[in-house]
Amino acid sequence: MKTISESLTEQDNQRLIELEQFIENARDNFLGYPVSKDFDYSEINHFLKYPINNLGDPFEDCTYKVQTHELEREVVGFFAKLFRANPKDYWGYVTNGGSESNLYGLYLARELYPKAMVYYSESTHYSVRKNIHLLNIPSIVIRSQENGEIDYTDFENTLKMNRHKPAIVLTTFGTTMKEAKDDVSKIRNILKGLAIQDSYIHCDAALSGSYGAFMEPRFPFDFKDGADSISISGHKFIGSPIPTGVIITKRSNRDRISKGISYIGSLDTTITGSRNGHCPLFLWYTLKKLGVNGLKKRYLHSLEIAEYCEQRLKEIGINAWRNPNAITVVFPKVSEKIKSKWQLATEGDISHIICMPNVTKEQIDNFIHDVENCVEKPEEVFEFGF
Repeated sequence: MKTISESLTEQDNQRLIELEQFIENARDNFLGYPVSKDFDYSEINHFLKYPINNLGDPFEDCTYKVQTHELEREVVGFFAKLFRANPKDYWGYVTNGGSESNLYGLYLARELYPKAMVYYSESTHYSVRKNIHLLNIPSIVIRSQENGEIDYTDFENTLKMNRHKPAIVLTTFGTTMKEAKDDVSKIRNILKGLAIQDSYIHCDAALSGSYGAFMEPRFPFDFKDGADSISISGHKFIGSPIPTGVIITKRSNRDRISKGISYIGSLDTTITGSRNGHCPLFLWYTLKKLGVNGLKKRYLHSLEIAEYCEQRLKEIGINAWRNPNAITVVFPKVSEKIKSKWQLATEGDISHIICMPNVTKEQIDNFIHDVENCVEKPEEVFEFGF
């Protein structure tokens, strides 16, 4: 029998062996969730023996020195440049994931405009509703268009009824199910048109933000387009063994709400006190290896696979579609059998495949093969038909 640890019993070793096999099988058979699995951090595994804690503000000195603040600043700087932030007025940190990043964006907006109303579309990620509840901010849900994008007419009409209040708008750059993208410049122009001067736009770009700069034609979502803060997930398109995210905002806004904490010798500017110091290391390592051109290459590969997946589904009569430049392929809701095997996210009457950089044409062909084997009984594949 294989032994993982000499200090564990045979039974406990067996449990770990079975767990690894379970996780490996699960990893190799999912197509429905935005998680990259083609990473390799073996060259820096030795850093796991250190209690790396990035507590405090990464841009301030801290009395705790077992940290990776310098690398974290470089990660923030990389995305600040990618998102066309003012090089003299940006700030951010590496979070525990997109939900925390969204929480920070909403928290900062609330502190700047405590009497504001939050507007977000019905396609917004579930973490936003939870964060709004935690922050106790009044909010209004805006309708979504058929493709998942926010309904700008409904937004403008709703905004007109609350012109006397500051506006916090949560836009999404890559919705959960359809990878729809809200146009930040349109949102900004609507706010200007209604003469609402006190406003804040946070862009949840958890999935698509990492490759948004490479889309052709370019889609408005970043700081130059009118965003005040942008969040991404690091474990999605880039890849990490630990869930992680990044929040980028304006330093001038952060300065208005920061407080000094003598205990750690730093500013209290982040949501959590103790913060994972390994994730900034993972992100820095990958970004150094890939660079901007490497990220673009990953996106173009994903786009090619998404086009292939959409076409293959259409070839066998499945009504598949994608939003422009999306790596998410949407199709009618699948049965429990297909959904379970391929771990496909499903909501309402649709399912989807997200063609992350690790997805191959062979995997798509295997999925198509499973579908074709059930052609004689289409109800076993697609609950709502073809």
